[in-house]
Amino acid sequence: MHSKAVLGQADVARLLAAARQEALDQHWAVTIAVVDDGGHPLLLERLDGCAPASAYIALEKARSAALGRSETRDYEQMVNGGRTAFVTAPLLTSLEGGVPLRVEGQVVGAIGVSGVRPEQDAQVAKAGAAVL
Repeated sequence: MHSKAVLGQADVARLLAAARQEALDQHWAVTIAVVDDGGHPLLLERLDGCAPASAYIALEKARSAALGRSETRDYEQMVNGGRTAFVTAPLLTSLEGGVPLRVEGQVVGAIGVSGVRPEQDAQVAKAGAAVL
């Protein structure tokens, strides 16, 4: 039988705190979503001033990164590189800002951010992911 690390509430709180601090330091109104390795929501926080649609997009970015075991930026690059059929993949978004969370090489979840430019969303997500 295999065993694996699992995100606990303390881990999720640390991820959120780091991502939130990065967004606040940059004066960016974003939504931050954290999911488990199956893409199931563990936390979602929309900062003041962030558009309501970002809540949906951040969660889909996190889900996509968890299920695909890859940054959503990679999917965006695939589509932009000509593999347009990829936009029909179920439960996936091809927008930068979703980052898988890895512990000892295994994906234990993901963080997704939406609300500002794609590279800024990714910056906030990576700040959160860095606490693991």
